[in-house]
Amino acid sequence: MSLRTSWVLLYLTLLHLSGIYLFTRGFLLSRLSLASTTTCDPASHIPCTLPPTHKRAVLLVVDALRFDFISPHPPEPHSPYHHNVITLPRELTLKHPRNSFLFNTHADPPTATLQRIKGLVTGSLPTFVDAGHNFGGSSIMEDSIVQQLRAANKSIAFMGDDTWMTVFPDSFGPNITHPFDSFNVEDLHTVDNGVIYNLLPLLSDSPHAKSWDFLIGHFLGVDHVGHRVGPDHPSMKAKQEQMNDVFQRVVDLLDKDTLLIVLGDHGMDRRGDHGGDSDLEVSAGMWVYSKGHALSVYTERIPVSVQQTATFPGETLPHRWIQQIDLVPTLSLLLGLPIPFNNLGTVIPELFWRDKNGKDYAKALEINAKQVNDYLAAYRASGSGSELDAAWVPLQASYAKVQESHAGAKLQATIEYTRFALETCRSLWAQFNVGLMGFGLTTLFLGVFAGWGIYIRSAELVGWDTWAAALGTKVALSAAAGTGVAGVAYMPSQAFALFRGISILQFLLFGASASSALAVVAAAPPKIQFSWSTLTLVLHSLAFLSNSYTFWEDRAVPFFLLTSLVPALLTAFSAPTARLRHRILFFTTTFAVCVRLMAMSSVCREEQQPWCSVTFFAGATVAEPPKLVIALAIPTCLVLPYIAKRLLSISKSDNGIAAIFIPYIFAPSLLGGTAYWLLEWVDSSHVLGAGVDLRLARTLVAWCAMCAIVVAGGVLWTLVPVCLQIVTERVPNGPGEHDHKTQVIVLGFANAFGSPYFIFWCIAFGAVWLTTQLTGQIALGLASVALLAHLELVDSMRDATAVLDAFETNPTAALELLQSQSDAASGAPSTILSKVKFDEVAPLALLALHTFYTTGHQSTLSSIQWKTAFVLTSTVTYPLSPLLVALNNFGPVFLFALAVPLLALWNVAPVRLTSSGQPAPSSPVPAVMLGAVRAGVGAMAYFSVLLVGSAVSAAWLRRHLMVWKVFAPRYMFGAAELVLVDLAVLFGVLVGVGRVTTRIRNMFQEKIR
Repeated sequence: MSLRTSWVLLYLTLLHLSGIYLFTRGFLLSRLSLASTTTCDPASHIPCTLPPTHKRAVLLVVDALRFDFISPHPPEPHSPYHHNVITLPRELTLKHPRNSFLFNTHADPPTATLQRIKGLVTGSLPTFVDAGHNFGGSSIMEDSIVQQLRAANKSIAFMGDDTWMTVFPDSFGPNITHPFDSFNVEDLHTVDNGVIYNLLPLLSDSPHAKSWDFLIGHFLGVDHVGHRVGPDHPSMKAKQEQMNDVFQRVVDLLDKDTLLIVLGDHGMDRRGDHGGDSDLEVSAGMWVYSKGHALSVYTERIPVSVQQTATFPGETLPHRWIQQIDLVPTLSLLLGLPIPFNNLGTVIPELFWRDKNGKDYAKALEINAKQVNDYLAAYRASGSGSELDAAWVPLQASYAKVQESHAGAKLQATIEYTRFALETCRSLWAQFNVGLMGFGLTTLFLGVFAGWGIYIRSAELVGWDTWAAALGTKVALSAAAGTGVAGVAYMPSQAFALFRGISILQFLLFGASASSALAVVAAAPPKIQFSWSTLTLVLHSLAFLSNSYTFWEDRAVPFFLLTSLVPALLTAFSAPTARLRHRILFFTTTFAVCVRLMAMSSVCREEQQPWCSVTFFAGATVAEPPKLVIALAIPTCLVLPYIAKRLLSISKSDNGIAAIFIPYIFAPSLLGGTAYWLLEWVDSSHVLGAGVDLRLARTLVAWCAMCAIVVAGGVLWTLVPVCLQIVTERVPNGPGEHDHKTQVIVLGFANAFGSPYFIFWCIAFGAVWLTTQLTGQIALGLASVALLAHLELVDSMRDATAVLDAFETNPTAALELLQSQSDAASGAPSTILSKVKFDEVAPLALLALHTFYTTGHQSTLSSIQWKTAFVLTSTVTYPLSPLLVALNNFGPVFLFALAVPLLALWNVAPVRLTSSGQPAPSSPVPAVMLGAVRAGVGAMAYFSVLLVGSAVSAAWLRRHLMVWKVFAPRYMFGAAELVLVDLAVLFGVLVGVGRVTTRIRNMFQEKIR
C-alpha cells in the first residue's frame, strides 16, 4: 500500500483526535479535589464536632438497594414491585420510631458504584466523566469519614466489594479486612456469603469483636441479580429474603452503643442496570437504627419545611426524601468526628432533634454550615476558583443571612444556605472552558472541510501520488508554522480571560492542527455537491440541537436509511435492461426488509416511556431474550454462512480461502457464539435446575469460538488471502486431432479484490458476534445481509449507469458491454472503474448506527451491557473484560466502517485501466487502493459531521437542563464512534486492502489500478 496514497487517512484521524481532545478537555473537565482536611481550631467560637452519641457504627451497603426494595411493613399491593421487598423488622420500625428512620435518598449521577462510594465517604459530588473510572478507580485523596476515623485512631473493619480497597488501599485494620471480587455479575452469592461469614463473628464473641470502631460491609448480590436477570426475577426475591435474614441477625447482635446504617449506594432501572440518572437509578433506600440511644425524641416538633418528601415512581404516597450525601455530616457528628472538608451534604434533622426546640440540631447545622463555607472559600482560592466568581456574591449573602438571623429564622436560613451551596456547585461543576471548547470546535469544523476536500480531490485519479506527496509537504510545513505562531501567541493570550486555563501544549496542538487543516482546505477546496445523502446528513446533524430528537434518534435513523434508497429506485426505472432493473429492485427490497426487521429490536431510554416497548429482552424488567429469539438463534447462525457463500458464488469467488473459511471456521464460530448465549440463558434461568452451573462449559465454548475466528481465521487469511481457483483445460485449436491448446480459467477473477476482503471482514464479524446477545445477533445477521445487498445493489447501479453513459458516447461499445453482461449469467461486473459516490457510503454509515441501536444500545450509560465483560472469563480480567464490553458496545460501528472499502473492491477485476476506465498497458496508481481510500474518507466525513452537530449542541446548550442527561452522552458516544470509524478505515485500508492487493499483484505479476 503506497503511503503517498493512504497517508491522508492517518492525518484525518490525528486531526479528529486533536479536535476531540481539545473540546472534551474544555467541556468535561473533572472537579478539583482539595486535599485539605477538617481540623479542630480551639480558637473558633464554633466547635468542629459534637459529643458522640455512639461509640461504634456499622455501615451495611446493599449495592443497588432501590428505595422500593426496602420497607418497614409489607408493601402496598398496588406497588409494581410488591413481591420484591426487604421488610425491616416490624418491632424496630413501628414500636421504636425514635430509634429507627427510613429514608428515600437521592444518589447523584453517574450512579456507578465507585462514584457513589466516593460520595458516601466524602460528601462531595461526582462529575460526568467520573463514570469512566468505574473499571479502574484511583485512591481518594480528599478528606473523608475514613480519613477522619483514622485521624481519631479508630480501627476500621471491612468486608465485601473490593472497590473499597481501590480507593482506600491502606485504611482498614489487619485481620479484619476481607475484600471480594466486585465485577463478576454472574456470581450472585460469593460476595454476600463472604460478607456474612466475616461480619457476624465481629458482632459476637470472636477474638476480633472488640478490635474495630467502624465496620463496613458491602453486599453485591442484589446488584448482580439485577444486572444478570432483572429485578423481577425469582432470584431477586431469594436474595432479598437473604438480606432480611442478615439484617435481623445483625440487629440481634448489636450492642446499645453501636449505630446501624443500611443503605443502597444507588438504585437500578426496570431492567436491573444503573449508571445514569433516571428516577429509579438515583433513588436508593437508607435505614438508620440505634438499639440503645434514641436518635430523636421530639420528631413531631421538626418543622415541615425542613422535611422534604418525594413520591417514588409507581407509588402513590410521598416518602421522606434526603440527599444521599447528607449521611456524611450526620454520621460524622453522631460519632464525634469533624465533618470531612469537601462535604456538601446537610445534617438530617430526624437524627438530632432531641429536645423540644431542636438545639442539638441547630448546633449540628451551625457546624455544618461553617464547614461548607470554609470549603467554598478554599475552593474559590484554588486554581479552579474562578468558576465560583459569578455565584460568590449570592453565596456570601446567603451565609451572612445565617449569621445575622436568630432562633427559628436562623435554622431555616442555615438550611437554605447549605442547599443553595449544593445546587450552586451542581450547576457549576461542569467546569466549562469556553476557550478550549472553541479550539476543539474549530478543529472539528476544519476536519470536516479538510476531509470533504480530500474526498472531492480523490475523484481525480491522474496525478494523485504527486498531488498527495506535495500536500504532505505543505501540511508538515504548515503544522510547524502554526506551532511556532501558537507558541509566540501563548503568553500575550493569557491577558484575556477566554484563554486562561489553557496550557501551552494545548495552544501548540491547536496551532498545528488548525494551520495544517487550512493548508489542506487551500489545496483541496471542499466544493459543495448536493445529493440526497448530504441533505439527510445535514438534517441529521442539525437535529442534535433538539433534545426530543436525540431521545428518538434510534427511530429516525431507519427513516434516513430507507430514504437513502431513493436514488436506487430512480436508477431502477431508467435501467437499460430488464435484468438490471430486476436486480436493482430485488436488492433494494432485500435491503429495506432487513432494515425494517432490524428495527423490531429495541431498548428504551427513560425519556421514551411510555411510548416505547422493550423488545430486545423478553420484558422491560428481565434480562433474558424473547422466546422467539431463542427459537431463531440457531437457524440464524446457520443461514448466514450459506448466504455469504451464495453471494460469493455469483462471481465464482467461493473458491480458495472461501472454500475453507466459510464452512470450517466461520460457520462453527458463529454457532459457538450463539451456543454461548443460549447456555448463558439456560444457566441464568435455571432451566436445568438451580444446582446446575454451566460457567465452565460457557467459557470453553466462548474461547473455542473466539480462537477459531480470530486465530485460525486470521492466520489462514494472512497466508492465503485470495478466493481464486485456477483451472486448466485443453480446447480445440484447429481441425486436426492434435490441434489443441491449453486454456487457463481463473474462477473468481471478476471479484478478485472484493471476495478476500469480505473474508477479512467476516473475521471481525465473528468476534463481534460472540460479544453480542441473542437478540442482537439476529439484528447483526440482518445487518450483514443488508450489507451484501447494498454491495450488489451498488454494483448493479454502476453497471446501469455505465451502459447509459456508453450509449451517449459510443453505442457500439455499449452494445458490447450489454452483451458481456448478459453472457455473465452470474452477474459479473463491467470492467469500467466507477468512482465511489457519497450516496453509496452514506447507507453504510447509517447502517452502522442502526445496528448499534438494534443490538441493544442507546447513547446512555445505563444501556451498556456489562455482562459481556464475562464472556471469556468468570471474573474481571484486564484488559480483556473492558475490551469485550467495548467490542459489544461499539463493535457494530467499527464493523460497518470496516466494510466501507468493499465499495471500491466489490466486483472489480484485476485489469489495468486508464483514467477514462479503458484497458491500458500501464498505470501509475493502483486505483482500487485509491478507491478504498476515497470510500474511507467519505465514511470519516459522515461521522465527523455528526460529531460536529452533537458537539455544537452540547456547547450551545451547556446550561440546558438536559445537558448531562442527553447532549453530553450523545457527544461522548459520537466522539467514540468517530474514533472507531477512523481506526476501522485505517485498519481496513492499510491491512485488509493492502494485503489483498499485494497478493493479487504478485499472483498476476503485474501492477493494477
